[in-house]
Amino acid sequence: QVQLVESGGGLVQPGGSLRLSCAASGFTLDYYAVGWFRQAPGKEREGVSCISSNDDSTYANSVKGRFTISRDNAKNTVSLQMHSLKPEDTAVYYCATSPMNHYGCPVTSWEYWGQGTQVTVSS
Repeated sequence: QVQLVESGGGLVQPGGSLRLSCAASGFTLDYYAVGWFRQAPGKEREGVSCISSNDDSTYANSVKGRFTISRDNAKNTVSLQMHSLKPEDTAVYYCATSPMNHYGCPVTSWEYWGQGTQVTVSS
């Protein structure tokens, strides 16, 4: 059974860090593009960071220099390391996969989605 499970969300103070993980089962992430997305209350879902099957990565302007996407093929996971978190980073974070690489980090055209993990940045 194909499944994506996000973990690592939580409550953190502004300026803090979190590491989100997207674990896959039923298939191997190595050959897939993987994206991290977020959706805040009342807002549309947006692309945060994506990594291609060739390990090319892209970032939203709002997170460049603060977030890093990476693969751990041994664990069949893709992580999103988040530093210098801001209240505006508060959202439900989702990972998604696609057998096709995308230009940039579009919200559409992903095959599988996880259930999401909540990230709250607040003092």
